[in-house]
Amino acid sequence: MYNIIFVGAPGAGKGTQASMVAKKLNLVHISSGDLFRQALEQGTRLGKQAKTYMERGVLVPDEITIQMVMEQLSAPDGENGVILDGFPRNLPQAEALDSALDRQGKAINKVVSIMVSEAELIKRLSGRWLCRQCQTVYNAVNSPPRVAGKCDKCGGELYQRPDDKPETVQKRLDVYFAETAPLIEYYRRQGKLLEIEGEGSVEEVTRRIVSALPAEKLATR
Repeated sequence: MYNIIFVGAPGAGKGTQASMVAKKLNLVHISSGDLFRQALEQGTRLGKQAKTYMERGVLVPDEITIQMVMEQLSAPDGENGVILDGFPRNLPQAEALDSALDRQGKAINKVVSIMVSEAELIKRLSGRWLCRQCQTVYNAVNSPPRVAGKCDKCGGELYQRPDDKPETVQKRLDVYFAETAPLIEYYRRQGKLLEIEGEGSVEEVTRRIVSALPAEKLATR
C-alpha cells in the first residue's frame, strides 16, 4: 500500500492532478468533499454525525473526518493505496491523521506539494466562471467559452462565485498559506515532501509528479 497526500493552493490544480495521477498509478482518489457527500448519501453513522454539524454551518470535527478517511483506507478498492486530496489542511489534522494511521500500522508515504506562483494563482482564480445550470468550469485565460457568458455544453448563463472575484482571491490565498506553511514544514522534516512545479499544461504537471514518485513502489498504467 502506498499512500500519498496532495497539497496545493486554491487554483493550483491539486484536485485535477490528484485524479489524473490516481488513474495512472492505480490508486484510489479520496477528496474531502467526496467523503462527506458519499457518507451523507449512504446515510452512514459518520455521515449522520457530520450532517448535524453541516446543518449548523460549522466545520465537521477532525476526528469524524479522520474516521471517514480511515474507513476509505481500509476499503478493498484501496489495497494498492490512496491519494488524499483536501485533507489534511493544517498541522493538527496532519498529526491526528499520522496517529490514526500508526495505530493501524499504516503511514503516509509521500506528500506532493504543487507549487504555483501567487501571480499565476490570482490570474487563474479571478478568471474562473461557472455555468449556473450544469456547473461546468471555464477560465477566461486558459479555457474560455466559445460565446462569452454562455456555457458551451448547455447554453446556461456563466457566473463568477463571490470567492473567485479578484478582491477576495488574495484573502483566500493568505488564509491558505498561513494554515499550510506549518503543514509543509512538518512533512519536509519527515522527508516525505515532493515539491512539484505546477505551471504548464495539465499533462506536463502530471508527468512531473509521476516521475518524482518512486517507480519501484508503484504500478503505472
